[in-house]
Amino acid sequence: MKSKDQAIDSELRLTGKFIRFFTPSFKVGTLKLAKKLMGALKGKAPAKLFYEEVHIPRLDGTLLRLTIYAPIKRKYNAPGLLYMHGGGYGLGIPEMNEKLFKLLIDETGCVIISPDYTLSVEKPYPAAIDDCYLALLWMKKNHLRYMINPNQLMIAGDSAGGGLTAALALLARDKNEVQIAFQMPLYPMIDDRMNTPSSIDNDDPVWNSKQNKLAWELYLGELFGKDEVPYYAAPARAQNLKNLPPTMTYVGSVEPFLDETRDFVTRLKLQGNDVNFKIFEGGYHAFDILSDKTQIGIAAKNYLLDNFKYAIKNHFKENKNI
Repeated sequence: MKSKDQAIDSELRLTGKFIRFFTPSFKVGTLKLAKKLMGALKGKAPAKLFYEEVHIPRLDGTLLRLTIYAPIKRKYNAPGLLYMHGGGYGLGIPEMNEKLFKLLIDETGCVIISPDYTLSVEKPYPAAIDDCYLALLWMKKNHLRYMINPNQLMIAGDSAGGGLTAALALLARDKNEVQIAFQMPLYPMIDDRMNTPSSIDNDDPVWNSKQNKLAWELYLGELFGKDEVPYYAAPARAQNLKNLPPTMTYVGSVEPFLDETRDFVTRLKLQGNDVNFKIFEGGYHAFDILSDKTQIGIAAKNYLLDNFKYAIKNHFKENKNI
């Protein structure tokens, strides 16, 4: 699906042309360089927020870095949000979402925990989802330390982080060790088959079909192109979507993930889950982050905030044995 300029929102077109010109290729060398450059941003405390880094042990003895964001003056029983950053599974750090974190915290008083999960350039699936599940269990175990309501553990993420969100909801359901009250898998990267109309021959300014294929190859490793890819790696492959948390998501109309997102939420609804879903006409991939001052970007953030606030008031899931 070619993203012709006239299909892109008028406020996004100029930025889209600029991004299309400067977007780097999704190759190992480029990703390693970007990882090195982004490393300089790690651990820098944002203004007017509580911030903490915690390192927790993995099963292999290495350490997973978690970043914790909260109001300076925390309130007891705040909702806890585990947020997974985007970046095609091969790029990114939690700190890149601090602007969004501050908005969510200022508006709701939530506590956000964001894992610096293993990137595909380091290790393929299942390293990233294993890290995210470890972080989720840690959030449950440490809810008192951060004054989090254990019955309001929520998860969210954008792009690849949205894919990890959807995968984490499935994994948590299947393991039944921790209960998730609400999920926000924003324009999620969830289908490695790349056979939907919107994902074929898509030249979205930010994330196109070529980048998508390279990213899936890196993330899946030897599993790429095979039929037996687990749904924890590519949640669109899951057939049983019953008993999942209430869900909110949105997606732009010109991006590769349009159809896989729409198909996924349709099946979520058909299998009895509570879903709020919106397509933003003219939006390219991650328009809400890259063009957040435009009318469409503001509308997306308002939609996210409205749904998150509603979830905080209405969605609870009891966690026992804590």
